[in-house]
Amino acid sequence: MQCRVGCGACCIAPSISSAMPGMPQGKPAGQRCAHLTPANLCELFNRPERPAVCSGFRADPEVCGSSREEAIRLLGWLEQATVA
Repeated sequence: MQCRVGCGACCIAPSISSAMPGMPQGKPAGQRCAHLTPANLCELFNRPERPAVCSGFRADPEVCGSSREEAIRLLGWLEQATVA
């Protein structure tokens, strides 16, 4: 599956524990990443500052569903299900 351009769900729904520019503590679940543009594109895409967890994410129908809204819901559910 290819990412839906302008989706940004993976930059909003899950928490990111890795430090990144402007977010030394990472970001909590449900908060927009500081590097997500108004067009929902990653400013750090293909840059060395991009956290490994972000670079490693691969779009898949299981977690992205069929729409941006469904992706936010599914990724949010996964985040809650995996919180220790």
